[in-house]
Amino acid sequence: MPIRHHLPHTLLALAALAALSVAPLAHAGVTDAICPGLGNEAEPTRPRYELFYSPYTHHWTYSPEHRTVHALSLSRRLENGRFCGFSLFNNSFGQPSAYVFVGKEWEGLFPSVPRLSLGVSGGIIYGYVGRFKDKVPLNVGGFAPAVIPSVSWRLTDQAALQVQLLGTAAIMVGGTWRF
Repeated sequence: MPIRHHLPHTLLALAALAALSVAPLAHAGVTDAICPGLGNEAEPTRPRYELFYSPYTHHWTYSPEHRTVHALSLSRRLENGRFCGFSLFNNSFGQPSAYVFVGKEWEGLFPSVPRLSLGVSGGIIYGYVGRFKDKVPLNVGGFAPAVIPSVSWRLTDQAALQVQLLGTAAIMVGGTWRF
């Protein structure tokens, strides 16, 4: 079996390993460089992390080159709806990729719809290389800036469904779990 068929499982295993390693590092102060202000949580009893998994991405335009996309991310929740984290995924062309980001989520923005929240993350994406380097704008050596807006619907205090807008290319659908 070609190696690309093992890619989603490899990415998920790497992300799970990274997720298990982040919590002890956060307490040791190692992640302060990525997520400044870790010790400044406004409500320390609230969940501090959020795990996102997406098994589905819908592209606006069909291409026979598109592959199934699996994404897994871990973010640290900070005060005032801020967050920071990283994502590991296989991009639309089957290439292993990563995204390091900071962001903000606005919960309770619409009082008549308290389960709805809006968010946005921004950071650096890596992974669109070779003949696919022009599939993302401003790509230099596989690195490119990215801004990803999202809409979430809280199912419970811990779980939510989320849709992320991936520029003009696609939407990513997944779920989050806070812990």
